[in-house]
Parts: sequence; C-alpha cells; structure tokens
Amino acid sequence: MINPGNRKAFGRPKVEHVLILASGDRVRHVTIRPWMAVSVTIFLAVFTLGYLGATGYLFLRDDLVNATLARQNRMQRDYEDRISVLRAQLDRVTSRQLVDQQLIDQKVEKLLEQQNALFTRHGMLGDLLDRAAQAGLTPPTPSAAPPESEREASLGAAGNAILALLGKERPQAGHDVPALSYAPLRTGRPEQADRMFADMTLSLKTLEQDQMASIEALTIDASETATEIARIMKRSGIDVDALVDDGEAGLGGPFVEPERGDDLFDISIEELDAALRRLETLRVKAESLPYGNPAPGKSVTSRYGNRIDPFLGRLAFHAGIDFHAQTGAKVLSTGAGTVITAEYSGGYGNLVEVDHGHGITTRFGHLSRVLVKKGDRVSAGDIIGRAGTTGRSTGPHVHYEVRRNGQAVDPVHFLNAGMKLTGYLN
Repeated sequence: MINPGNRKAFGRPKVEHVLILASGDRVRHVTIRPWMAVSVTIFLAVFTLGYLGATGYLFLRDDLVNATLARQNRMQRDYEDRISVLRAQLDRVTSRQLVDQQLIDQKVEKLLEQQNALFTRHGMLGDLLDRAAQAGLTPPTPSAAPPESEREASLGAAGNAILALLGKERPQAGHDVPALSYAPLRTGRPEQADRMFADMTLSLKTLEQDQMASIEALTIDASETATEIARIMKRSGIDVDALVDDGEAGLGGPFVEPERGDDLFDISIEELDAALRRLETLRVKAESLPYGNPAPGKSVTSRYGNRIDPFLGRLAFHAGIDFHAQTGAKVLSTGAGTVITAEYSGGYGNLVEVDHGHGITTRFGHLSRVLVKKGDRVSAGDIIGRAGTTGRSTGPHVHYEVRRNGQAVDPVHFLNAGMKLTGYLN
C-alpha cells in the first residue's frame, strides 16, 4: 500500500535522492530534495546565459574593449610621465645638493688655506714675539671681540677654536695652536653653513688683521726704542753708527735688487726683524759700555776737571770723579768687558782697569782689595774690588775714570746716559 505522503498530487510516487558520506566509522546521510536540485539547475542556467550574453555583447561591441584598453594605456602613460617628472625633480635636487656640497667643499678648502697660512704666520711670528719680549716690547692687545652668544653656539667646536685663536694671550712655545673643526659646515643646512662661513671668514680676517697690527706696532716700537737708545748713547760721545755697522765690515759683492715676496706679511716680518736686530745690537752694545754706577747710592766728593790738588794746594787736572765710600765697600763694574789691569799702580794705588771694547776703558783706583785678575771677563754690576785709600789718597773713596782711546772723558756723561737707559735695558 502506497503511503499517501509519498505520492504527489497526481498519484505518482516522489523519489528522494540520498547522498551517503562515510568518513571512518562515521556515516552521514544527506537527502537531496528535488527543489534543491531545481534551484541549482536554474542558477547554473542563469549564470551560463548571463556569461554567454556578456561575452557575446563584448564580442559584438569590441569598441568598448578598445576604449577600456586605451584608457588603461593612458593611465599607464600618465603614471610613467609622473614617475619621469618625479625622477627629474629628484635628479635636480640631487644635482643641486652636489653643487652645494662642492661649493661648501671649496669654501672649506679656502678656509683651511687661510687657517694654515695663519698657523704658518703664527710660527714665523713666534720667534719675533719672543725676541720682542726679551727686548722689553709688548705686543698690543687683539682688537677682536668674541662673537655673540647665539653665533658662538651655532659655530660649536669651530667657533670655540676660533675664539681660542683670538685669545688674549699667545700660546706658549711648543704648544700647538688649536685647529678649527669644519664638520658643522658640511653637515648643517645651507643657510646655516653660509652664516658659519661668514662668521669664520670674519674671525680669520680679524685674526689676520690683529697679526698685522701687532707686527706694525712692534716694528714702530722697536724702531723708536732703538732710536732713543742711539740718541742717548750719542749724547755720551759714542759713535753709534760705527757700533751698529761693526758686524757689516768686510762685506761686498755686486748690487742685486732684494728678493721680496709679494705678500705684505712677509715684507712686514722682514721690517720687524730688521728693527729688532738693530734694537738688539744697540742693547748689547749699551750693556757692554760703562753706563753703570761703580758705587750706587754714594755721593760724589770730587768731579771731573780742574781742581785744587789736595797735596800740593794748587790747580791740577782730575781725570775722573770720586765717590765717598767706607773702606771695604763694594766697587762694581760699570759695564761688560775684560780686565786688562789688576795690580798696584803708583798714585792709583790698587787699580783695576776694564776694556769694554770700541776704545772705551774704565779705571777704579785706591782699592783696598782687588777681587779680579787680568784676563777675567766681567759683566755690568759684578764686584771687582773693595773701596779703600791706597796710593795718592787722603781718605777712603772710589776713584772712577772713563777713557776713550786712552784719553780721559767726563764719566758724568755716561752716568747720566746710564740712568736714562735703565728703562730700555732692563
């Protein structure tokens, strides 16, 4: 008997398809109902018809495909053009950066050349500054003012190095002059680098001007000092020109124009060296000549020239000057020289005579003791004996004479000149 539920409306049995899925011990039954099969069939039919219709449409309307391809080509070309523009811009930026870097490198090289030139000049100037200091000359204080705090901060290590170069005191001999660091120039922004270049160039230029100003001031000072020393020496009767020209005796040769560099610094250095040589020569000559006092602080009891002889009571010539001194008081050499007499000599009693060169000699008489011997080298201020009253003397004192080419001259001229030269020789 047929179950009414298994029949359709017209009395035919309804067939159900069962899909059995087995996996191991598990078995699943999936019943495929007719309406499900119909739905899938309809979906596949519709999709197939839609695909065939679209394909046919596109086949028949190939202009749409061409338009789409053309649009894609335009988009690709636009994209490639945009890429080309961006690449060109990048190339221009890179080229500009390379050019800027080359300009920076060139400026750095120029600054390095200026710095090295200043260091070389500093080395050349160092010896002259030492000589000037020994001669009692003082270079002027640099006029450069430190940069503003903001500028100094932007310069960093390079700014500090420049400030060290512009320091108020010169580095000691043997110490390295601080080197400038140019790393901030190469790593900073172009506008920052330009400002730093301007600051460094100004600082180096200021340092160069200070160097030139120091050289000029020292040259003038050395020349004026030498001129004043020469003037004082001439008033004491010394032929200064002959003294200074002694070292040039025996020279000769055809005249050739001097070789001089085009650099103003080299010319200034030569002028300063010449001025210092003249000053040094005059100082050495002045220190060797008898410009000292044989009995400092002692009063003069008898001057140079005619006087009443203490023994004969009539007019007689006194070839020197007498200083009041107690027996045993120090008697000093008045200049550098060589002892040519150290013995008892008639009316002089115990006598010491010193040859100072250039025809100038000094005599010290009536000594109680002689502390040097013939041939000794003495310097100004050395003790050569003790005051006394030996020889033709009425009491303890120091008899002092200055002779030029064997002829007695008034020692007062040398004593006065010596007092004026004190500030130039010490």
